[in-house]
Amino acid sequence: MRQRYGENRFIEHREPPIWRQYLAHFNNPLVVILLLASVVSAMLGELINFFIITIIILASVTLDFFQEHRARTAAEKLRQSIALRARVVRDGIAQSIAVSDIVPGDIVLLKAGDLVPADGVLVAARDCFVNQSVLTGESYPVEKRAVPINHGDDLQAATNALFMGSSVVSGSATLCVVQTGSATAMGAIAERITADDSVSPVDQGIRQFNTMILRLTIGMVLFVLLVNLLSHKPWLSSFLFALALAVGLTPELLPMVVSVTLARGSIRMAREQVIIKRQRAIQDLGSMDVLCTDKTGTLTEAKIHMQSHLDPLGGESEQVLVLAYLNSWFETGLRNPMDEAILTHKKIDIGGWKKIDEVPFDFERRRVSVLLENTGERLLIVKGAPDELLRLCTQYILGDQVCEITNTDRDHIRDVYRSQETEGFRVLAIAHKPVAVDHPHAVVDDESALVLAGFTAFLDPPRESAKPALKTLLAAGVDVKIVTGDSERVTQHICQVLELPVQGIVLGSEIERLDQSALRARVASANIFCRLNPSQKERVITALRACGHVVGYLGDGVNDAPALHSADVGISVDGAVDVAKAAADVILLKHDLNVLVRAVMEGRRTFGNIMKYILMGSSSNFGNMFSMAGASVFLPFLPMLPTQILLNNILYDLSEIAIPLDEVDDAELSQPHVLDIQLIQRFMWIIGPISSAFDFLTFGLLLWLFKANEALFQTGWFVESMCTQVLVIFIIRTRGNPLKSTPHPLLALTSLLVVTLAIFLPFTDAGTYFGFVPLPLNYLGGVVILVITYLLVVQFIKKKFYQYF
Repeated sequence: MRQRYGENRFIEHREPPIWRQYLAHFNNPLVVILLLASVVSAMLGELINFFIITIIILASVTLDFFQEHRARTAAEKLRQSIALRARVVRDGIAQSIAVSDIVPGDIVLLKAGDLVPADGVLVAARDCFVNQSVLTGESYPVEKRAVPINHGDDLQAATNALFMGSSVVSGSATLCVVQTGSATAMGAIAERITADDSVSPVDQGIRQFNTMILRLTIGMVLFVLLVNLLSHKPWLSSFLFALALAVGLTPELLPMVVSVTLARGSIRMAREQVIIKRQRAIQDLGSMDVLCTDKTGTLTEAKIHMQSHLDPLGGESEQVLVLAYLNSWFETGLRNPMDEAILTHKKIDIGGWKKIDEVPFDFERRRVSVLLENTGERLLIVKGAPDELLRLCTQYILGDQVCEITNTDRDHIRDVYRSQETEGFRVLAIAHKPVAVDHPHAVVDDESALVLAGFTAFLDPPRESAKPALKTLLAAGVDVKIVTGDSERVTQHICQVLELPVQGIVLGSEIERLDQSALRARVASANIFCRLNPSQKERVITALRACGHVVGYLGDGVNDAPALHSADVGISVDGAVDVAKAAADVILLKHDLNVLVRAVMEGRRTFGNIMKYILMGSSSNFGNMFSMAGASVFLPFLPMLPTQILLNNILYDLSEIAIPLDEVDDAELSQPHVLDIQLIQRFMWIIGPISSAFDFLTFGLLLWLFKANEALFQTGWFVESMCTQVLVIFIIRTRGNPLKSTPHPLLALTSLLVVTLAIFLPFTDAGTYFGFVPLPLNYLGGVVILVITYLLVVQFIKKKFYQYF
């Protein structure tokens, strides 16, 4: 069946054959131009240049492909480990399978919180309400029934059908799958839905860096080409020299370094029980300076216990427990931990009670109602947030006595549940209302003129691990903000226990009155946001991002999905509801802030290694570019042959291939960083000319002391250039003392091997193919002195640079 219908995806993803993936690496303008240039060389009889250029390009492309393919394969296996699953009935047996394996004809079992995995018709439904706003734009849940109906093309009228991508808000359903993948209603708009137009701060910085390098390269290459042609140097050599210079100046290794670094970061994070769904999220984790998190299960244990059941005046009441139990037992929506705590607190006999109807919970009303019948009488039982429910009550009950609620009573009742919240207890209000025996359905309008029965109080103790994790995040420059639907008093108590300073409290009712500009000012000064519905949570995230922050959001509920999608990096947990997991970029396999702390540190390590390559590549490339331009003005010959430039380029790439494995200094991990293009420009403009200054010293040494001819000059500069630009890796890779920061053994090994090869190559037969000649030993001694001096100067300038910038 799957071979017939394909994978159940919006856009079916098929990996191209290996050979096509390999050829895709040639889809690079510079590679294509160089290959054409090698063909021109062959046509003009320059066979040695043809073979050398072709071999170097093939070696570079093969290296990039091998590294990226291996890392991408490993990362994909990790992502598949947390793929969404669904419960289906096959051959009469209920089983869990990957959503991608669902085919037409499957019977899918759905409950509150599930994503609908395919289009289909309902076989059975019980109080099934579905949010299908992604398809229809209608934000309110729609009730679905297993009743045949002809709806034509109107999705909102299709009350007997469920559609891929919608989510079950309450109730349960059994679905017979009709369409999967691109044949679904979602598939018709998949490109619009799956498109992600947002650009992360790191991606934006890399784009700016590439644009800057491209402009410099084009300008300098045209300058060098013009100077060579005006000097009447051979046009073919000048053309190949300019092309090779373009390759040498372009950070063509950057995509591979970014890809491999991110993939290796994904693998390392998996060891820390963190699965990365979107690789770029690793960079965003490293740059994150604000973490918004829900309270329940993150700062608390999520092991909720009922502590008391009180009447409206604060006395113990068994009647409150019975009513709360009946409401939780017959509720078919997404049960939260407080429902479970009610049901496990004490067994209540529900014999004689039957359910008539239900008004499911939603985040605007913040309550749930069930209509029950017992011995010919019907009773509406409502459970919800105390402030909201008290407003709907006109009476309260003490024992068998029903009393009217006066303003004084209302104030006293409010003091009862608020005192519980101040002590850290989460409180639900319980109310009821007798209705006529012929009352057919429960509707929102029935939730009025209620009789308040009392309150249930729950204890959700703070996590022991949360306090040190919060301290670590704050010390690491991550501002923690609590964004919750819970009471501000309960949240304040948790903050007090966890020693999290309360800088300001904003309620959902206040957010509702603020426009976006006013909200941006408010979110900057507050760190506690309470009584928020899903849209208000999303507005807080959007406002923080508009203030220039890189924002992470940690949540696991249905109400967290909009905020997860709006954050720079959405973080959820493996036990979260499907809609939250689908919206998240990062999945924590363990619901613990310490796991997130380690993920943030790994993100910063990944970002740090990418920055190392950018700083090393930009300063080195700019220095070479400046030297090439200067040498082309006064030399009667090319300062370096095209093949020598290409060889220099690939050897330098080989020396840096282990950067993704390198460690990052603790100082780099202590604060979040974004890719600062201005810092990169300053570093390039300062360190690059220093490299050029030592190149010009080398030119003088070769021309005036050793009276070098063309071949000796090109060989001598090649060796000096390789030594300086490779060994400076050990200086630039750390902001501190390089003697106190140990590089990864493989990075040290590849760098030293490349330098050794560059020094000995001119003395071999292979070196003659590149136009090299043996160097005088006393020149090599001079190179050693130059390189040591260069490294000391760069270390001194680098130290001053970071002091000022």
